[in-house]
Amino acid sequence: MRYIKYALLAVIAVILVCVSLANRESVQLELLPTDLAQLVGMDYAITLPLFVVIFGGVAIGLLIGFLWEWIREHKQRAEAAAQRREMDRMRREIKRLKADKHEGKDDVLALLDEAS
Repeated sequence: MRYIKYALLAVIAVILVCVSLANRESVQLELLPTDLAQLVGMDYAITLPLFVVIFGGVAIGLLIGFLWEWIREHKQRAEAAAQRREMDRMRREIKRLKADKHEGKDDVLALLDEAS
């Protein structure tokens, strides 16, 4: 299974290198449309290779998706933490009740009573 994983990663790497080599030409990214930029007086533009724009868009999309999913799952994580705290509290109470039940008894008898 490990070899299949490495083979898949190698194929993906080759594809990414091919896409990068095929899209080396520079493109100009502008912050605002030309008319709006002239109106506002903020004409910011940057020139980058096209593959950087493509991979940057994919990376930003992944980050936004991960953040969205993390926020969406907040309720489930909070509920799991509350259940974990309740379980810990119950375990401590069970331990205390068992200790109270077997207080003053012989240890061997307490173990036998606990097993049944």
